[in-house]
Amino acid sequence: MKSRKKIIFNGVFLILVFALTIYGVFHGEDLSSMMSAIHEADKRWLVPGIGLVAFFIWGESIIIWYMMRSNGIYLKKRTCFLFSSAGFFFSCITPSASGGQPMQIYYMKKEKISIPVSTVILMIVTITYKLVLVVIGIGVAVFGRGFLHTYLEGILPVFYLGLGLNIFCVTFMTVLVFHPLFAKEIMVKGLKLLERMHLMKRKESRLKKLEDSMDTYRDTAAYLKNNPMVIMKVIGITFIQRMALFAVTWFVYQSFGLHGTGFWDILFLQAVISVSVDMLPLPGGMGISETLFLTIFKPVFGTLLLPGMVLSRGLGYYGELLISAVFTVIAQLTIGQEKRKKKEV
Repeated sequence: MKSRKKIIFNGVFLILVFALTIYGVFHGEDLSSMMSAIHEADKRWLVPGIGLVAFFIWGESIIIWYMMRSNGIYLKKRTCFLFSSAGFFFSCITPSASGGQPMQIYYMKKEKISIPVSTVILMIVTITYKLVLVVIGIGVAVFGRGFLHTYLEGILPVFYLGLGLNIFCVTFMTVLVFHPLFAKEIMVKGLKLLERMHLMKRKESRLKKLEDSMDTYRDTAAYLKNNPMVIMKVIGITFIQRMALFAVTWFVYQSFGLHGTGFWDILFLQAVISVSVDMLPLPGGMGISETLFLTIFKPVFGTLLLPGMVLSRGLGYYGELLISAVFTVIAQLTIGQEKRKKKEV
């Protein structure tokens, strides 16, 4: 019953945010002119943009496949792509992307992957994912003073808030991963708190199971700590993955035949939006992402600002949502149907 209520709440919340976003962005705008501009855009530039969105999803699947393999768990790459798709789909439709990793853990469990192992691996994925944003954000803040004043003058508080929240998140999660005793203490105390609040019945077997799981968590964390090259490779793949998604806006820019703003400027402007909204409690940063785009990309797109935003967000967020939704359905129908093999054929 609680699960059904949560699904209904998330669905209503998503629809409400979407409706308010549509109203806020398009109210009072000349929609016929916008649609005409979109229709006249060179679709040959948009096809690579769609490809980059698919590459973005595929990139995480390669990270999962590589880290599982490094831990002696051999999976097919297409299975990891389904894990990745499910993660992105549920992240897109839940506040603060909170539903993505729990669903990935659920599907990994169906493939007989223990929860402690999948938890550590997905935490590393999240840390590196946010670490790239932190590095870009700090780089822009320290070395891009002219860039800040040219494009970000009106949204600096939001940018610095997003950067600060990402730094806190990366720091806290890194402590949890590489200090498993601290993580174990938090989990045990959390379980006991739930029992004292009578939200869970007291069971010694549950505590024993949790402690055994944390031992597996500790072993996985220790392996990663002692193999820094694994982490470095994951960071490299993540950087390429993130850059691919940020580059979608440049292809939209080219589709309108516009010139004057360089590739890297557009890339970092899109990155700034991600830094700013990544930790906000909205599905996909919906609403605030559109507002930031319309603010900082105004000197870039000029009179084509609104069509540019529609295509950029359409490909980068809604395209990602659609692609991941299709493969999440496939994941639901296929994952767990075959037993995971210990060795990849």
